[in-house]
Amino acid sequence: MGLKGILIIAAAVVATIIWLLRDKLRSKQIPAALRPGNRLPNFTALDEQGNSIESGTLRGSAAVLLFVRGTWCPFCSKQVANLTKYYKAINDAGARLVLITPKPLQTTRRVGDFFQVKFEFWLDESLAIAKSLGLMMESAVPDEYRDEYGEDTIWPTSLVVDADGIIRHTELSRFIADRPNPEKLLAIVKKV
Repeated sequence: MGLKGILIIAAAVVATIIWLLRDKLRSKQIPAALRPGNRLPNFTALDEQGNSIESGTLRGSAAVLLFVRGTWCPFCSKQVANLTKYYKAINDAGARLVLITPKPLQTTRRVGDFFQVKFEFWLDESLAIAKSLGLMMESAVPDEYRDEYGEDTIWPTSLVVDADGIIRHTELSRFIADRPNPEKLLAIVKKV
């Protein structure tokens, strides 16, 4: 094999390594406001009845907040399905479980009803919460879902907040299929 063959193989190896690491290279850093030890920032969402609800209402009990993109995302749907197995244990540990989604609540509630769980669903329809917390994903909704969901969405994120409103755990998805382990979230809830 000549020099040309070695260079082609080396280029192929480098390209393969870059391709395998592409999602890690795109991973997002935890926004400063959501770093563990900080108080959960104040924000306003809509509850399932369309009423305004403040993040401050979470104080008094621990909470697990999941920022999910919507039912169009198979990985978010799988995350909700996996979490249903731990819903009761998280509640029994004294924590609320809140899913924050861009829209629409009716679709998201159907997922909860299908799995027979009583998650709290909060709506961030204008993505104002995502923007203010640094969790915005621009142009991330696939073309076939943009008529219903818009172009931008939420960066999949999980937070565990203690009863005083202090963030104890923050996890941002590192790549498209990455979601938090519900067992890990439950273990953290039991510690706070």
